[in-house]
Amino acid sequence: MPTLLVIDDEPNIVYSFKSTLASAQLNVISASTAREGIELVKKHRPDVIMLDVRLPDLNGLQTYERIKQIDERLPVIVMTAFAKTETAIEAIRLGAFEYLVKPVDLRRLREIVTKALEVSRLNRVPALLEAEDADDLTADRIVGNSMAMQEVYKGIGRIAPQESTVLILGESGTGKELVARAIYHYSLRNMKPFLAINCAALPESLLESELFGHERGAFTGADQRRIGKFEQVHGGTIFLDEIGDMSPATQAKALRLLQEQQFERIGGNTTVKTDVRIIAATNRDLNQLVAEDKFRQDLLYRLNGLTIQLPPLRERIDDIPILTDHFLKLLNRELSKCIVGASPEVMTILQAHDWPGNVQKFQSAIKYAMVHATGAVLTPDCLPSSCVTGSSHALPTSIAAASTAGSVSPPAMDLQFDLVDRIRQLLSEGKPDLYRVISQEVDRVVLQEVMESCDGSQLQAAELLGISRMTLRSKLRSLGMIQEKAPDSAES
Repeated sequence: MPTLLVIDDEPNIVYSFKSTLASAQLNVISASTAREGIELVKKHRPDVIMLDVRLPDLNGLQTYERIKQIDERLPVIVMTAFAKTETAIEAIRLGAFEYLVKPVDLRRLREIVTKALEVSRLNRVPALLEAEDADDLTADRIVGNSMAMQEVYKGIGRIAPQESTVLILGESGTGKELVARAIYHYSLRNMKPFLAINCAALPESLLESELFGHERGAFTGADQRRIGKFEQVHGGTIFLDEIGDMSPATQAKALRLLQEQQFERIGGNTTVKTDVRIIAATNRDLNQLVAEDKFRQDLLYRLNGLTIQLPPLRERIDDIPILTDHFLKLLNRELSKCIVGASPEVMTILQAHDWPGNVQKFQSAIKYAMVHATGAVLTPDCLPSSCVTGSSHALPTSIAAASTAGSVSPPAMDLQFDLVDRIRQLLSEGKPDLYRVISQEVDRVVLQEVMESCDGSQLQAAELLGISRMTLRSKLRSLGMIQEKAPDSAES
């Protein structure tokens, strides 16, 4: 469980923070002096610290510097009762995560603490390339053993120790941030901060201010100086996701930063020097954007020195079984489920799908299937319909038809009728209630095959099908495949 340390000598404020933030997902501890807080940092290694700048024994900057000597990656939120204090701003310049003016808005406090906890997790938890313990699900992991992913791992190994800028290319959902974190954790800067910024998620004016900071009065609402992330993460690594969406003005300032490691805050004329390593990523074709005059060619040259190309999931379908196993283990805990695997038919469907959202979309599909599963094994009826309708590779007709019709398992290949021909026949005859008719005919074939393979045991058949015995008995009864006088108690 993450831990938040509050260092403040005002009991009422500490009580307020604890009652607001403490939960089953967050442990909140406190200290009333700087020295007590520093000892707690050494003992508990909290994930985030909230630090008041005026303490009985040491001032805010002295306390902050001692905390950073213990762990430079630790996010520290500075608090002050004085809106114009230079101490808080200086702490931000030196790398503090954020500063708040008392009295603190509790909603904003929750948002900032949540962001700080996420930054702390990104800094501390490696994107494991290979887990020594396959059951260790405490970290985000890059999963895959295919040849395409082996090349990615080699690229990370070659690039991580360098100091150069890195460009990660790949479609949405391929895991660009995980690769950026892996590069960071294997780099020489892994004891310095790591910060991820999505360039597409912020408007142009906010992104420029977020990255470079601004001076007081630079624009309406700029009532005090703001320290930008490039200044704040001095010595560390910044991941600029979706850099292809960066505006031309921000591109120009980013180019200067890459060339000279210096910039000016918005509304300022003082040159700020910094030392950051930039890892950029995009799902867009930067060469095409250059041709359309939407991206600077000189910036592309600067970014393009060390490049990693991530393969889409459709080009590494050999990894789908291991990805399925990984997400089943990960999501069993979240969903309080006990799904042990997927049927061969499900694997056929998963490997035939295009996966336009790649691993991100794949995880969502597995989660959907787990929520809708009634047994210990995923069956085709659990999958979202898009997994079948969005497949570019040809599925066996029986699997595709049975999956879209809602059957629990694809019929055997030697069907008593051809599904496609049967559907066309019913359509030509103008038969009503087509879905129910086809579903019943498919159910009859499926249940007959499964019951024969189980020697008539309804218990075994229900487990194979991934449905309850009550559902199975209802289906068998509706199809006239059992009689009420035939007892089922001997099977239990």
